[in-house]
Amino acid sequence: MKHLLIIGCGNMGGAMLAGWLAAGEPPARFAVLDPALPEAPEGVALYRSAEEAGGAGHDAVLLGIKPQQLGALRPALQALTAGRTVSSLLAGITLDQLGAAFPGAAAHIRVMPNLAARIGKSPVILAERGLDGDGRETAFKLFDTLGSAVWLEDEAQFDLVTALAGSGPGFVYRFIDALAGAAIDLGLDEQTAARLALATVEGAAALAAASDVGPATLADRVASPGGMTREGLNVLDEGAALRRLLTETLRATRDKGAALSRSA
Repeated sequence: MKHLLIIGCGNMGGAMLAGWLAAGEPPARFAVLDPALPEAPEGVALYRSAEEAGGAGHDAVLLGIKPQQLGALRPALQALTAGRTVSSLLAGITLDQLGAAFPGAAAHIRVMPNLAARIGKSPVILAERGLDGDGRETAFKLFDTLGSAVWLEDEAQFDLVTALAGSGPGFVYRFIDALAGAAIDLGLDEQTAARLALATVEGAAALAAASDVGPATLADRVASPGGMTREGLNVLDEGAALRRLLTETLRATRDKGAALSRSA
C-alpha cells in the first residue's frame, strides 16, 4: 500500500486524506478519482475518470463511493482494482460482496472510521480477507495513523461496531445539540448554551479518556448524594431510559447495514 488511489473523496474519504496528510504522509502517496471534487490537496493527483486514473501508478484502492453505487460503477473499476488491495468504506457491504464485485483484487479490507480521522482521533475498524502477515501489518499501520485501528476478527459484528464507532459521532453531536437546546428551553441564551454544552462534552470526554476508572464511576463521582447532579441523573437512570434509547438507536443503525447489504 505504497500508493493509494481514493475512489470517491467525499466527507469520509476527504477526512481520511486530510488526516493522513496532517500526520505527515507525503501527498505523492495518494491520488483521487472523483469527477465532482472541486480540487485535491496540493501534491495529490486528481483524476476525473477511470480511464485517466489508470495511469495513477497505484498498488491499493480505497473505495469511498456510496453503497448504492457499487453495482453501477463496478464494471468501470475492474481494471483499477485488479491485482491491488481493495479497501472499502461502503457501509453494509461484506467481504463476500467485495470479493464478488472485485474478483481480480489481491485482497479485500472493510474499513470503518469516523470523521475524527481528520484530526487523528478516529477509531478505525478493520476486517480483511487475502492479506498475509506483512500485508496486515502494513494496512494496520496506515489506518492506525488516523487514530486507533482495531482488527475485527468476527465480521458478523461489523455492522454493530459501525453503529457504535462509525455512526457514534452523529449521536454525540445530537446529544450536544440537545443539551444546549434544553438549556435554551429553560431560559439560557442560545450562544451561551451552545458554547457551554460543547465545552462540557469536550472536557468530560477528555477526562474519561485519561481516567483509570470507567464513565459510570466518573458519573457517580460528579453526583453527590442528594445534590443537583444526582437529581438529574435520576431522570436519565429511571427505567434505564437513556440506555434503552441508545440500544434502539444502535439497533436501527446496525440493521440498516444489513439492509444496505441486501440492496447492493
